[in-house]
Amino acid sequence: MTGLTTFLPFLRGTLLGLKLGVRQRHVLPDSHRIVEASLARAHVQCFSLRACRASKASDASTVCVESSGRSLEWLASKTPIRSYASSADAMNATVSSSKQSQVLKELEKVLGSPLDTQPQAPPPNPLVVVISGPSGVGKDAVIKRLQEIRNEIHFVVTATTRPKRPGEVEGVDYYFMSKPEFLDLIARNELIEHALVYGDYKGVPKKQVRECMSTGQDVLLRLDIQGAATVRKLFGQEAVFIFLVAESEVALVERLVERKTESIDKLLVRVATAREEVKHINEFDYVVVNADGQLERTVSHLCSIIDAEKARVQQRHAQF
Repeated sequence: MTGLTTFLPFLRGTLLGLKLGVRQRHVLPDSHRIVEASLARAHVQCFSLRACRASKASDASTVCVESSGRSLEWLASKTPIRSYASSADAMNATVSSSKQSQVLKELEKVLGSPLDTQPQAPPPNPLVVVISGPSGVGKDAVIKRLQEIRNEIHFVVTATTRPKRPGEVEGVDYYFMSKPEFLDLIARNELIEHALVYGDYKGVPKKQVRECMSTGQDVLLRLDIQGAATVRKLFGQEAVFIFLVAESEVALVERLVERKTESIDKLLVRVATAREEVKHINEFDYVVVNADGQLERTVSHLCSIIDAEKARVQQRHAQF
């Protein structure tokens, strides 16, 4: 049975390609008899099989199938194939479009209804993706690279009441607004989450998320542990939560030290905070290791997660 299964593609290709006269394909020598028997059962008596040459690279040999002109015409009249090409690894056949159309019509007639041309998979729902992780793990670099290769994803821009710094761009780095404007958003419940940081407010406006999702666009939020918890309360299991970690605690501390931007006291606070944040890892759907020097691998992993979410049968459906 194994040999017959192996040679069904060979036999089919041979019969369909008779217009070219001679076909050849690498096969195992001890299976020649299977091909001969199959051709005999198909009442093709005018064919001969012969081993043309042995292959030095393997135990395979090349089998040539030859036919007379009369049998060639008879079998060619029984197939819609116009041309045929075979090799040791693959075979391709081109079926005439008119014959294909005729087959489709016959199938529809038997089925009693036309064949559906609509996609069999519904379009995926827009995703709300939350990326979190301890300070120093490289969230900004990962998200920036992700934006470069997946520009269809909208990175949600945070609103803030602090003054604009040199080089910052409105709507790219932050949405800059006055405190009365920000407090009005809070009063109207128009912020996904917000916090008071060093005397200034920061928050994520619902409007831009709502507008993107209405057009089917995925949205990406970079949040700390508290912000991710707030979004989880809002969306529940309908959002995708991804936690970034370093390959080890030592590696994370080394990155923080390399920044040379903080005193020992502040560094101790960050490390202690990171230890507490990692304890929340079980609250997330996925954990991705952002190893030092492996940015492309990390981003590729994130893309795989997003693609897998898009292929779910039971889609997430985040909405306000």
